[in-house]
Amino acid sequence: MNQHFSTHAASPDLRTTRLANGVTVVTEPMPGVATASLGVWVGAGSRNERADEAGLSHLIEHMAFKGTRTRTAQKIAEEIENVGGEINAATSTEGTSYTARVLGEDAGLALDVIGDILTDSVFDAGELAREKGVILQEYAAVEDTPDDVVYDAFTEAAFPNQPVGRPILGRPETIRSFDEAGIRAYLAREYTPDRIVVAGAGAVTHEAIVAAAERHFGALPATVAPAAVAGLYGGGERRMPRKLEQANVVIGLPGLSFRDERYYALHMFAQVLGGGLTSRLWQEVRETRGLAYEIQAFHWPFSDCGLFGIGAGTAGADLPELVDVTLAATARAARDLAEPEIARAKAQLKVSLLSALETPGGRIERNARQILAWGRVIPAGEVIDKVDAVTVADVRAVAADMLKGAPTLAAIGPIRKLPTLDRIAAALGAA
Repeated sequence: MNQHFSTHAASPDLRTTRLANGVTVVTEPMPGVATASLGVWVGAGSRNERADEAGLSHLIEHMAFKGTRTRTAQKIAEEIENVGGEINAATSTEGTSYTARVLGEDAGLALDVIGDILTDSVFDAGELAREKGVILQEYAAVEDTPDDVVYDAFTEAAFPNQPVGRPILGRPETIRSFDEAGIRAYLAREYTPDRIVVAGAGAVTHEAIVAAAERHFGALPATVAPAAVAGLYGGGERRMPRKLEQANVVIGLPGLSFRDERYYALHMFAQVLGGGLTSRLWQEVRETRGLAYEIQAFHWPFSDCGLFGIGAGTAGADLPELVDVTLAATARAARDLAEPEIARAKAQLKVSLLSALETPGGRIERNARQILAWGRVIPAGEVIDKVDAVTVADVRAVAADMLKGAPTLAAIGPIRKLPTLDRIAAALGAA
């Protein structure tokens, strides 16, 4: 029997239901919207893989569209596209999603297809071999793209020898090793009901989505998945000298979990430092000195850790100056950023938050992710209140604390004149 539970709803129309085995269903009808966005989010991604499973979450996402006992790969695509719909999937460090967008009248069909591929895929040996080949080509394409390679190397250096630091694509040797037995073992272990959220928004009805979820996922055994290996920021470096036209560099520091009460303050520091055309790094590095076509600061939060970074590409001859200017600007920002900058960062964050909620796709992603993270959908007003509560002192304090951490460096290309980690740490310590 289904169990309804109350939540501080993000809108009057938002409803949640938890099936008896723990699967959560969340819907949010949007009056005046003719389309429906639907999806299934699973709280398992690349960090849930064992060492010999690296890349398996991503492979499973690909294999989901390769055929079930009742649908061929072509039929899966045809059933969605015949009604004008789109179907997609994505893998991240901490989750995997399977989504579709259709007219409201076809919501049932979309959920039937998604439910089918998640519970009744056949993992045909021929399809598996072909898809492993596709992913190996994808891996090779990344290896040929320096600004992709450098970010993978950056994460691995920041979280050495840990699942959270491994590339989502995996490695060629692990990709080649995957078979049906390994896929099914991973699904049974990690795709457990307590980690599954079925979400719908737009032209949807709650009762219909609940019925579809019960039909496809209600019989899953109520097992509990093992906890992911904890992420522990270490810091370190990966220097990859190559004969390239441009050097790509990423400098990082320990970030925060999205559960940390200081998360919004650190996010605002990233925004002030390198989050837009008015940011300090953009103005100093790009506009004033012309040292890079693009430079950004970012903060990647996970459930138990986080990673802060600054990334840029430049000519090898300009790399030393770019790094020196970047380090000095970062240390200076932690010391003297001002109220107008924080006000601008708050406004930018609010626009980003609220604009994402203007589409059914944005709603289902927000709702599913927050239920997986918090067990409830957090109203936009509650988030905005937290953003507004951040002070200049809060941002300076979290930045100064972060700059005390061990740095991470990843670089590729003509990089002979890069500073040592000790020199980077000393420059950032000027805050």
